[in-house]
Amino acid sequence: MSESALTIRGLHYSYGAHHVVDGIDLDAAPGSILGVLGPNGAGKSTTISLAVGTRAPDAGRVEIFGHDPHREHETTSQLAGVMLQDGGLPMGAKPLQVLRHLASLYSDPVPVDELADPLGLHEFSTRTIRRLSGGQKQRVALAAALIGRPRLVFLDEPCAGLDPQAREVVHDFIRDLAAGGVTVVLTTHDLAEAEELADEVVVIDRGRIIAQGAPEELRNASPAGRRLDIRVAEGPTAAPQTDQDRARLLSAMDAVAPTSATGSSLIVDGELDSHQIARLCTLVAEAGLTITDIDMHSQSLADVFFELTGRPLR
Repeated sequence: MSESALTIRGLHYSYGAHHVVDGIDLDAAPGSILGVLGPNGAGKSTTISLAVGTRAPDAGRVEIFGHDPHREHETTSQLAGVMLQDGGLPMGAKPLQVLRHLASLYSDPVPVDELADPLGLHEFSTRTIRRLSGGQKQRVALAAALIGRPRLVFLDEPCAGLDPQAREVVHDFIRDLAAGGVTVVLTTHDLAEAEELADEVVVIDRGRIIAQGAPEELRNASPAGRRLDIRVAEGPTAAPQTDQDRARLLSAMDAVAPTSATGSSLIVDGELDSHQIARLCTLVAEAGLTITDIDMHSQSLADVFFELTGRPLR
């Protein structure tokens, strides 16, 4: 058996002339949580499809505990669970019926109530899947992915549509899985969620991995470092600022530290000392603007993501 729960090497896949996965390499160790991030159309969903074996790669290889998920799907389906955000559940069946049927396919399934109770499935067990809300379907899909006691589980947006209480329950499930030695591959649009749960994050854009590492490592590697957000308004006695006034202010501030403007905020990036912060505030005051709020914080994973891709995760 391979020491790696998931191994991907030189993965390529195209839709016609459109190359959507372009040479991806990654590993997921047993008991780790790997967060996979990327803008829409980045290639992450296709990468996951190739990883679980629903598609055959054009080139490269995928192994789940040493087995090819496409050629040895019967074997890897006993080793890996999959939760898809966009369905896969029989719409006319009821939640517990689905779980009992899935449990019959495994030699040692998790007892249905051990999943149904903490996920609150009994609350809507008399309704068919078709009649459930998005968040309720997510909870059933999560239970379905875990019923076979997988050693590796792929979770696609597991908290989409969940209320805060249900979301925390799912987060606890994910942490408990990893603590029990299960490898979790988590695809999410919630960067705070990835930052909270993932041991390692992979950022995919245009079919390639553009960054990889622990969330803290990615934040620390960012050239921006810390961020100062100065929120301003025009002073009550000052003349309205022209575009030229604003350009002059930004140029003066940029000479102290890299500065940009977003709406009423002046964003300053870098490792700032007290002298620089005082000088920046003085420049704002001299421009006739009133400072309404100042916030300094370390770069978040969202800041790093935007820095890497030039676009928000959506």
